[in-house]
Amino acid sequence: MDLHLTGKTALITGSTKGIGKAIATELAREGADVIINGRQASVVEHVVQELTTDFPTTHPRGIAADIAQSADQQKLFTQVPQVDILINNMGIFEPMAYQEITDDVWRKFFDVNVLAGNALAKFYLPKMLAQDFGRIIFIASEEAIMPSGEMPQYSMTKSMNLSLAKSLSKLTVATHVTVNTIMPGSTLTEGVQAMLTTMYADSGLPRDQWEADFMKNHRSRSQIQRLIRPAEIGRFTAFVASPDASSFSGEALRLDGGLVPTIM
Repeated sequence: MDLHLTGKTALITGSTKGIGKAIATELAREGADVIINGRQASVVEHVVQELTTDFPTTHPRGIAADIAQSADQQKLFTQVPQVDILINNMGIFEPMAYQEITDDVWRKFFDVNVLAGNALAKFYLPKMLAQDFGRIIFIASEEAIMPSGEMPQYSMTKSMNLSLAKSLSKLTVATHVTVNTIMPGSTLTEGVQAMLTTMYADSGLPRDQWEADFMKNHRSRSQIQRLIRPAEIGRFTAFVASPDASSFSGEALRLDGGLVPTIM
């Protein structure tokens, strides 16, 4: 299926691994010129070279920057003054007991998971409106609307992503610019694999049973009873980022495996 993304420029934050890399891969597969972002220059360049090899008709490039830092934001804006598609994917998560979360931790999650993406949206949105085309997508989580209680500091910031995207969509009325949020369910990223290792390494349970046990005991409402794969999110995001996805904006789009109940 041709999503008409050839020649579109797409910036994907936190795209050297996991969901971000999967999104960048699928956008490149559809012909977009992707901009890879991460904090380590060598890792960024490695991913750029992978995509250059795999999709030689596109023009991937990289920007090593910690976009939670204002100085690195300005570096990014100088090197990448305009994009057609902004995927605010970068984020941090960590299971924590509520009573152990300090104010500094709350602020860190707010800075990284909310303010960084907001800064990029604030910079690129006016340019998208001026050219009358653009896509801004926040990658949130089912935790935004159904917190598990395992990481309240993370859930709070994902709810903020939904609210911010809805507010920004109000600024795009009657244009060809859309702002949406995608809410993946639990996904088998490198970070989640590390979390499973922490949870089960000393449990005596065979490694090939960790995923099923986690879903049964921690995500029992999931209809698919498995962790979502990053490529599945990448493919869905590529559609939402495409010109073909023009009939909705301000939406919180669920990709959670049926984890969140639907109220009829």
